[in-house]
Amino acid sequence: MERKTFELGDVVLMKKQHPCGANEMEIIRMGMDIRIKCVKCKHSILLPRAKFEKSLKKVLRSAEAGKLPDSE
Repeated sequence: MERKTFELGDVVLMKKQHPCGANEMEIIRMGMDIRIKCVKCKHSILLPRAKFEKSLKKVLRSAEAGKLPDSE
C-alpha cells in the first residue's frame, strides 16, 4: 500500500469525525506527533504520527495549492 504524503498546512479528511460534526482537519504541527486543528470549531488535537497516518483518509487541499507564486 502506498504511503500518503502530507505537509504542514494541508487540509485532510479523517476517517472518524470530530464531535462537532466535521471530519476536515488542518495540519498545524509535524514531528513525532502531529497536531491537527478542526476546520469547523478550531479545536486542536495532538496525535502520535502512527495513529494519524492510520486515521487519515486523504488530503483534500494541499498547502502548496493555496500559495501564490512570487511576483518579483
